[in-house]
Amino acid sequence: MRQPLLIRIGGGINFRLDHSQILSFLLIHPSLVAKAPLVRCSRYHHRPYCNKKTMGCIKPVNWVMKYVTLLLISLPLALTTMAKTTDYIALSQQFLYAARTGDADAAKYIDTLTGASIDELEKQLDSDDKRKAFWINLYNAYTQYELRKNPGQYKERNTFFGSKFISIGGNAISLDKVEHGLLRRSRVKWGLGYLGKWFPSGFEKKFRVQKLDNRIHWALNCGAKSCPPIAFYDPAKLEKQLDLAQKAFLKSDCIYKPNENKVLVPKIFSWFRGDFGGKKGMQKILKTVGVLPADANPEIEYLDYSWDLYLDKFKDEGE
Repeated sequence: MRQPLLIRIGGGINFRLDHSQILSFLLIHPSLVAKAPLVRCSRYHHRPYCNKKTMGCIKPVNWVMKYVTLLLISLPLALTTMAKTTDYIALSQQFLYAARTGDADAAKYIDTLTGASIDELEKQLDSDDKRKAFWINLYNAYTQYELRKNPGQYKERNTFFGSKFISIGGNAISLDKVEHGLLRRSRVKWGLGYLGKWFPSGFEKKFRVQKLDNRIHWALNCGAKSCPPIAFYDPAKLEKQLDLAQKAFLKSDCIYKPNENKVLVPKIFSWFRGDFGGKKGMQKILKTVGVLPADANPEIEYLDYSWDLYLDKFKDEGE
């Protein structure tokens, strides 16, 4: 059985550690090893090398002593570093800003999301408002980032939105997954809002919203000219932000023609009519935002949708 090592730091400070204690710290924080000063082991009478037979080390570095010294000097710092957690909602906003401006930090945020702790992310996204803000920001950020990097991807839109280039804690997902699986609570993409998935993935069930909020359709921007403008969503302000997004977009894009008893609305209403509660639900929304008078019952027609690529449609901060 190996005996504990007697370590002499200097100034009369001696201590003993066994190999398991040394190796435990090695596994906890090996990245700081390079900063450790060299010390000598009394077992080998101040020789600068480890004994090959007993230590199994022939490199001219007293590695055991480096770890032990590091343990005493850097353990408080290491524990503080390990205790620090990423604020993923704030990161989603930072990533969106970096994607918009072309900031090189965007790649750093992508790396952080790839290495995210699933348990910690689930802990932080503990309400629908937090989930909506996080996933809306990420959807818009990844769309901006990928299309600014390679606009040619937009020529094959179905392939682009279905490609799993997003990595969250090692889970590869697509923009379609974010929109239809997580934000629309496992709805079928082409089901007009009436069909749900039979077998959503475990990741989807863990991170999707508890209740579908149709206002998300006025917050998601797929890169097309007819898409709603992008904003930076915050859980603490989300209700107000989504109400404003819905009202501003519908009042600017809808056309009410009372003499013809019809209203022209964005094509999004048609694609996701079940999300909006059908015709009656659409009319109710249009009355709520002031597009229609309270007693109106017009026919609904859908405007053409421009798929021209347009990546600079951001909501002004003052709005």
